Amino acid sequence: MPSHDHHAAIGRVVARLREEGLPVFIIDDGSGEPARSVIAALHNEKNAILVTRLEPNRGKGAAVIRGFELALQAGFTHAVQVDADGQHDLDALPRLLAASRHHPEAVICGRPVYDRSIPMGRRIGHWITDFWVWIETLSFRIVASMCGFRVYPLAAVKPVIEREPIGQRMDFDTGLLVRLFWRGTPPLLVPVKVIYPPGNSSNFKMLADNWRITRMHTRLVVTMLLRLPSILAHRPPRLAAEASHWSGLRERGTLWGLRFVAAVYRLLGRRACEVLLVPVVAYFYGFVAGREQREGSRLFLTRALGRRPGFRDGYRHFFSFATGMLDTFAAWTGGLPAGTVEPDNAALLKTAADDPRGALIVISHLGNIDLARARLDPATRNRLTLLVHNRHAANYNHLLREFRAEAGLNMIQVTEVGPDTAIDLQERVERGEWIVIAGDRTPVTGQVRTSPALFMGAEANFSDGPWILASLLDCPVYLMFCLREGRRYRLIMEPFAERIILPRAERKLALQGYVKRYAARLEHYARAMPYQWFNFFDFWAH
Repeated sequence: MPSHDHHAAIGRVVARLREEGLPVFIIDDGSGEPARSVIAALHNEKNAILVTRLEPNRGKGAAVIRGFELALQAGFTHAVQVDADGQHDLDALPRLLAASRHHPEAVICGRPVYDRSIPMGRRIGHWITDFWVWIETLSFRIVASMCGFRVYPLAAVKPVIEREPIGQRMDFDTGLLVRLFWRGTPPLLVPVKVIYPPGNSSNFKMLADNWRITRMHTRLVVTMLLRLPSILAHRPPRLAAEASHWSGLRERGTLWGLRFVAAVYRLLGRRACEVLLVPVVAYFYGFVAGREQREGSRLFLTRALGRRPGFRDGYRHFFSFATGMLDTFAAWTGGLPAGTVEPDNAALLKTAADDPRGALIVISHLGNIDLARARLDPATRNRLTLLVHNRHAANYNHLLREFRAEAGLNMIQVTEVGPDTAIDLQERVERGEWIVIAGDRTPVTGQVRTSPALFMGAEANFSDGPWILASLLDCPVYLMFCLREGRRYRLIMEPFAERIILPRAERKLALQGYVKRYAARLEHYARAMPYQWFNFFDFWAH
């Protein structure tokens, strides 16, 4: 039976929805006591909270469909679907609503960013479902189709729920989304945090619901084959905002392909590997790389070069990225000669290394900072702790760890820094460690903690996170870049601030000042080495 905390969760969810000015339809799907009484007590017509009870229990899909029917009867054009147990991060709701206002024809889907609370069985189930959805839609545009945090255009939903065999239980969310896609409704994915609270009471029935989901995928595949001409004729348009956030980009290189390149490197050396990369990168750039990556490259190079880049520029950009990965692999496996990485200011680097205090080092995806980490002496390397979100490069990082276990040490996988992580980092700084964090990527969960700054002639959003963290850690801050010049790399370390101070009364203004200073230094080096910019997405998308 759900605990008191879980009964209270629905009240918090309803209150948050009302804060956004949304009328709320609560569908009680035949719940027993005490949940039934808790839900009934929320009914308040004056406050636009309406409770409808289904008797007996009919399943999640049936409950959501009833909610759609009520919304349509009330004259609404769109409906937000959200779980009542507090699993979805409602701080993302304004972003979903804004996306829906900008693209009213689209179904806006929460793209889950899970923490460690997700059960492994659920994670595996999501992977399997993603695989079948890609087959059913002949597209990679839908991921995490089982997440029920969405904004639906009701005009598109109405004919589907009236004419299509939609599942009534846990097979509902995926089935509806696939059938909307077939009819030309474009999906738009927005990253949202999703947690599995301790003691969370799930209505998922392992055997029965997995059987329903299996039948659903079988039906969808068969239907897709039978309707193929119609489905191909109604392909949804790709929206400009799709996958514009860096975390939405998928890793394109397969693990076996990376292993092959690594084997060639170990057998024949770096020069042979570079020759091999010429056709590989040409094929990857022309056929495998996603449109978002190519467009991201074009947008950046247009600003950095001051002209429209051609195929050669784009190819050079991707080839630079590939050779950078090769150099990193070579560095971790002992294949780069001594002196490959030279400090720009050896005296400053030595002063920082001799300082017993900890520090925060802000890096970027310009150049090859991981190569510099590989070339550090073991004592200095062990002093580093990297805050990373590199699940989109899982294959490459897995390969590195296969050849050199140290490549995966002292990394903390984060989506955002919570209280526990902050305490751990404070203890590390007090021990004299250096915390390394990227400053050129916005938070995975959206634009909530960002500040705008002029970058390459246009306004872009930068994360406030590094500067908020630095103020909490109360330590010196440095900027660091590792840029390739010919066959060598130049390691640049710049003092940024002795301390980051964020006065309470002028906190946002102070953050904007630090962000603008960082953006200016990033632009300085990016203009000097434009082909070493490895943010392959629309950096200026808001």
